[in-house]
Parts: sequence; C-alpha cells; structure tokens
Amino acid sequence: MCGIIGYVGTRDVVPVLIGGLKKLEYRGYDSAGIAVVNGNGVEVVRAEGKLSNLEAKLDDRKLHGSFGMGHTRWATHGKPNENNAHPHRDCTGQVVVIHNGIIENFLPLKQRLQKAGHEFKTETDTEVVAHLIEERIKGGTKFVDAVRQTLKELEGHFALVMIDGSEPGTIVAAKQGPPLVVGLGENENIIASDVAPLLAYTRNIIYLEDGEYAIADQQNVRVFDKNDNDVTRPPKKILWDAVMAEKEGYRHYMLKEIHEQPRAVRDTFNGRMFEESAQIYFNDLQLTADDWAKIKKVQVIACGTSWHAGLVGKFLLEDAARIPIEVDYGSEYRYRNPIIDGSTLVIGVTQSGETADTIAGMQEAKRQGAKLITICNVIGAAATRMSDGVIYTNAGPEIGVASTKAFTTQLTAFYLLSLYIRELRGEDVSVRKQGMHEMRMIPHRIEHILKHQEQHIERLAHKYANSTDFLFLGRGVHYPIALEGALKLKEISYIHAEGYPAGEMKHGPIALIDENLPVVAIATKTPVYDKVVSNLQEVKARDGKLIVICDEGDEEIAKLADDVIEIPHTIEPLQPILSVVPTQLLAYYIALRLGKDVDQPRNLAKSVTVE
Repeated sequence: MCGIIGYVGTRDVVPVLIGGLKKLEYRGYDSAGIAVVNGNGVEVVRAEGKLSNLEAKLDDRKLHGSFGMGHTRWATHGKPNENNAHPHRDCTGQVVVIHNGIIENFLPLKQRLQKAGHEFKTETDTEVVAHLIEERIKGGTKFVDAVRQTLKELEGHFALVMIDGSEPGTIVAAKQGPPLVVGLGENENIIASDVAPLLAYTRNIIYLEDGEYAIADQQNVRVFDKNDNDVTRPPKKILWDAVMAEKEGYRHYMLKEIHEQPRAVRDTFNGRMFEESAQIYFNDLQLTADDWAKIKKVQVIACGTSWHAGLVGKFLLEDAARIPIEVDYGSEYRYRNPIIDGSTLVIGVTQSGETADTIAGMQEAKRQGAKLITICNVIGAAATRMSDGVIYTNAGPEIGVASTKAFTTQLTAFYLLSLYIRELRGEDVSVRKQGMHEMRMIPHRIEHILKHQEQHIERLAHKYANSTDFLFLGRGVHYPIALEGALKLKEISYIHAEGYPAGEMKHGPIALIDENLPVVAIATKTPVYDKVVSNLQEVKARDGKLIVICDEGDEEIAKLADDVIEIPHTIEPLQPILSVVPTQLLAYYIALRLGKDVDQPRNLAKSVTVE
C-alpha cells in the first residue's frame, strides 16, 4: 500500500514523478501529491482521489525541477483528503517527507513537539517525522545527520523518503518493514516502493533491508545499517521488460493477466521439470532427501488469494508427503502461539514478497527454529531474503489488484514442490513422469478455455450481473477454488459472495437458496463427483440458479444445470489451475457489466505492507 518515488538527476522531475506514480497505482490509494525543489524552494502539490486530479492541478502550476518526490496514499491515520495527502512538511516548509507504514509512537512524539512550539497541520502520523528533523536542524545539525538521529527515535513499520529544500540534491530513504528499492542510473538515481517505476531508467537495483537507510544524490548512493555502518551490496539486474507492465491492447490489466496465464504457468515449470529422468530442479531451493527426512510437519502461511493457494497446496503436499500440513492466515499465525521446532517446515506464500502479515508469521517461525521457504513472484523481496530457499513463480509483473496469474503460478509451484517431495521420498518414477506430462499440457488447456468459453462466460455475466448474492461450491481440492471464486467476485464487483464446501451446504447455507440465488459449483470428474452431483440436486430442488464448471461433454451435468462452463479434463491435483479460470472471467465480466473499476477496486491495495 502507498506508492513512493523520489528522483534526483538531470531530467525534468515532474513527468518522472507522475509517470512513476502511475506505475504504482495498482497498490491502491486515495490521494496523491508531489514535492519539487527548484529556484522557488520546495513546492508541494496534493490532491484527493485519483492521479488525474493531481495532474489537473499541475497543469495550472507548471512546475519544473530536477529533484523531488511523489506519493500515493492509502489512509491509515487521518481521513483520505487533500490535507492528509503526502508529502508533509515541517514548520519551515523546507523539510519534506513521504511515508508508507505506521509510526507507532507518533502520538508521544507529537505531544513533545507541540510543547516545543511545533504546529501540526494534518491528522497523520507522518508529519511528526518532518518536525523531528526540523527540531534537530534548528539546533545546528545538518540535514542528513538530523535524519539519522530521527530514525533512532521512530518505532513501527515504515518506509520513508525525506528531502530538505535548503540542501537540494540529496534524498534520504529509510526502510523498516515496507519495501524500498533504489535504482542506479547514469547521472540520476531513483528511489521507489517497487521496481516498476524504475525500469524506464535503469535495471540496476538495490533492495534496502530492514533498519537500513540510503543517501542518494545525482552521482552516488550510499547505504548504511541501523548502526550507521557502511553497507556494500552489489545491485541486482532486473530482467523484466517494461512493456510487460503495459495493457497491450486489453481493456484492463486484469483481463490481460488472465490471458497471460498460459505463459506464466509455462514460465513457472520450464527448466524445472525433466520428464526423462522424472526429476524436479529448483535453482533457489536446496532441500535434500536428508533434510526432508527430518521434517515432521509443514505449516503454510499466507493471506487472501495466496491463502487459497495454500489450501490447494495442503491437498497436494499432504498426498505427496504423508505428514500433517497446516494452513494459516498470516494475520493469525503468530498470535496463536503455534507449535514450531526444528522439524517444522514453514512455507510463506506471497505474490509481492512484502505482505506484512505473512512476513511477520515467517519471522516468528524462523525465530523458533523452523526451516523456512517462500513461494514468491518478486526476486529479492523481503520474504525471499529471510528464507532458506525460494520457489519463484515467474508470473511477471501483476498490476491488477485482484490476483489472477499470481494464483495459478502459485498452484503450479505447489504442484512442482509436491513432485519434488515424491522424488525425495523415492516414489514411483512413472507417477512423477505422468504428473509432469499433465503439467506440461496445462498451458494449452488454459488457452482452450479462453478460446472456447470466454464469450460464453461474458454472456452469463450479463445474465447474472444484477444478482445481489452468489454462492460458490466445491469439494476436496475444489473447495479452495470456491473460496477464490467468491473472493474475486467480491473484490471487483462488490457483490456479496460466499465460498463453501459443497458437502457442508446443508448445514446452513441451504437456507439461502431460492430462485434468486445463483450457485456456482465446480463438478469435475474427481473421486467425489457423485457426492457433488447430489449436492447440486439439492440446489435444484430449491429452485436455485445453477452454474456448473464441469468436464467437457458431461451430459449428466448438462441436464441438471441452468448453465454449464466446460473445461478440459486433467488429473485431480491440476484441476484447480483450470477450474479457477472461469471464475476469474465471470468476476471480471460481471464487474465490467456493472461499470466497476476492475483494476483498482475500492478500499483494496495490491501489496498490503502494514498489519
């Protein structure tokens, strides 16, 4: 949440800042602003709402400069209005701060500063940082040293970028939790909360670690740890193509990313499956047969869509490993005093690698001695840096807030891991070879769904878009897909939807079923197929509107359902990767029909970096 960008160089800074903030819109925000240092001192322009509102103001101001910073805010302290929008300034107007996260001890600091005569103009916790720096500068301390001293007073979870108009050309950035990256350019340096805004200028990136701060000017970047010691860290080379983050003719990023799933799944398994020898190879995961023999249980930690991927992962890993697998919400895990020791393998699942709740749970697991691995989409993200091993999902940038290709690639990663565990346990080569063959066919089968079912699903969306409630049903490995389908619909259409195990329907939700309730069910040919059909008959007996995702050519379902969405058949562990695609398309086209902001749904952020 919140987008941060700071620039020092030779370019006109305003287009750099606005362009960077547009690349960060997917994170979610309610206001925006920029600060530019030029011959007129520090000039700040802020606006409530979308970036277009800020751009309209800038059209009137005609700001220019080669040094400044910008921010998109997602409210935590204070209402989402222009006054609380970042950047924030001190009493002199020269010290300017932007911030992502929470300063937990801001209130006592604010009270102390108010007693010293500082006048606060916002309701935010961020403003206290500017005044703390100002207080030290008033005492004769230089800007950079004032920042160093201020950072030692702050408690909480924050990413900060700070400038002083009286010392133009120097930016200081500090990280304690939320992500901050530094892009190293030619006669220019850029700081941002994500890689996306940097790719137009450089591919050489330094990721700041917790407790570190960076001092950047036009020529140099120096990084220091919390004890003010120099940190030497070679930059990472980012291989993403900036064009990957554009819509490429699609109406929305979400639709583009749904259509990218065949490529994303293929990129996730390519180079990792070797069918001739039935072996799996992970470049960033060193887990030997001896290591695995010591593991007595596995705990999966995740949030939102990644949690649903973890639930599918539980089915896959439990069947492969034959040991207990638990799946926890990251936000609950560390508060329930989990039972962890050196024989526990903890798997953190996070698209961004910066999800605060997931990272907090992973930190607790590591503190108690668990072996830690991460399934993640972002190279070098915080979750990957703390882990003993990583499985990168290779989905590429995902801009739409509602996750699609990140989810299917997480399912792919879990399936590859399940095959790897079978290999470590010495299970039958022929079973692994068959699994790899089926995995290799999945991208073609997703393409088949998109080609043959998308227009049909769009028509169904028109038919059911005015419904006020939906019920999604699935059994076994498809129960998590029912949850994910309901979540997608809620996220982007704002229609109330609930995912439920089909077998549990009669223990409560059946009371909701009438002629006005669409029920989306997944009924492919799994071992519980007959049980699911029985559940669907219960829905029809109560006049529910039945939309069923089923195998191609299933005549029994065709006779029972009001509407059918057919998908190709595959083995049970891989069916979720196919069955989720129609639920994504249904949510997208219903939201489109209702005129919703598909890529940036209200109140949501792409990367939730505060608790």
